[in-house]
Amino acid sequence: MSKNLDKLQREIKIKFKNIALLKKTLSHKSFDSNNNYEKLEFLGDRVLGLIISKKLLELYPHKEEGFLDKTLASLVNKNKCYEIGKKLSLNKYILLGNVKNKSNFIEKKIVSDCCEALIGAIYLDGGFEVVQKFILNVWSEHLTNSKTLVIDPKTKLQEYSLKKFKSLPVYKLISSLGPKHKPVFKVSVKLKDNMSSISIGNSKKDAQQSAANELIKKIQDI
Repeated sequence: MSKNLDKLQREIKIKFKNIALLKKTLSHKSFDSNNNYEKLEFLGDRVLGLIISKKLLELYPHKEEGFLDKTLASLVNKNKCYEIGKKLSLNKYILLGNVKNKSNFIEKKIVSDCCEALIGAIYLDGGFEVVQKFILNVWSEHLTNSKTLVIDPKTKLQEYSLKKFKSLPVYKLISSLGPKHKPVFKVSVKLKDNMSSISIGNSKKDAQQSAANELIKKIQDI
């Protein structure tokens, strides 16, 4: 394990003072129910949002709040953290308990959560300047491309619904199946004109985004 941690530190170009903190970053609750990455993930999510928000204000001092909100949402989310986590090869270091086929078990959410936990751990171990440098480095390409704003499907559908019907889309959880480590959520979304769509995802949020995307495909003038 120590060799893996050394390798990861070289990968992220950060040397931890508290190596136990780095190990905690990689520990799923199936590996250690008491000493895992969940609280670090909570912290990392807030630190990431703060630093990216600060950077966006520097990059776009004259942009309106709506633009900044949407750009932040496109840069700070589970999918983006998964991309960064994969780029850092975090999936190779995650510690899981009693799993025969580790490669099949590690879902996108776990890699994403570990990425946020790593940010929280870097902040606690090295302070604000160290974690800010790390985030701006690994997010640099995405920040550069942020001028071309990509609105997520749920936001796009919401804007359409408000403009056309003066009401929000209605999302409904149809079912939640599967084991805790690999749940499958089925969600529906419906507009005021009764147009609707159903889709699935590994989280309610992912299922909602997928359902919104499917409904957008049905709408001609969005």
